[in-house]
Amino acid sequence: MKDGTKEPVRIAGWSGPRNISTAFMRAWENREDTVVVDEPLYAHYLAATGLDHVDADKVIAEGEPDWRAMVDRLLGPVPGGHPVYYQKHMAHHLLPGMDRSWIKELTNVILIRDPRQVVASYVRTAIKNAELAVTPEDIGVPQQVTLFDELTEIGARPPVVDAMDLLNEPETVLRALCDHAGIEFTDRMLSWPPGPRPTDGVWGASCYDRVWKSTGFEPYRPRAGELPAGAERTVNACLPHYEYLLENRIKV
Repeated sequence: MKDGTKEPVRIAGWSGPRNISTAFMRAWENREDTVVVDEPLYAHYLAATGLDHVDADKVIAEGEPDWRAMVDRLLGPVPGGHPVYYQKHMAHHLLPGMDRSWIKELTNVILIRDPRQVVASYVRTAIKNAELAVTPEDIGVPQQVTLFDELTEIGARPPVVDAMDLLNEPETVLRALCDHAGIEFTDRMLSWPPGPRPTDGVWGASCYDRVWKSTGFEPYRPRAGELPAGAERTVNACLPHYEYLLENRIKV
């Protein structure tokens, strides 16, 4: 900044649904120097797509459906003047036609998870008819690859974090991310008090039951079982994208 004060660090975690992204947000929020925002582009995504998600009307009413106005906030003064601003984003909220040049102003991280685990959770909890096929775009894996490639092309290659690594080796992964962002690691990132937060999205009461009961990262446990045929096809379509990102992940 011109007055000599240090620019805030704006960290954007680009995930998909059912990808421990809220626990990841908890880790950042438990830092004393950090404020977080939960899926700031969700209201625009729902308003633009008309999808019948849980609490969709409330998300739109209480959020900001104009993505340009929200981007101005994300790049503007940090709430509370905190030096670190963690933004929990969903990659699939980046709809076609949205300008994405603003993303290069952020310190970006891509959070991935085995698509079989993601799709299994998604069809259990996110859609009303489990026989309906969830698409790769619904869980954001192709969008994550595009984002990774675009940022890499301009010399801002983002670190990639696999959910299994984060759950099994949280300190190693979080230390690496703090180093990447140029901030000090604190062990406050490894545990947090249970319960809701004022920063949780309005969908928290419907979707964050497990996170509200959590106090830290738990060892990885696969939960996927048999999937509907359409969902199985989606997993197979996502696997090459996931494996590409997995090759570029932070090694633990």
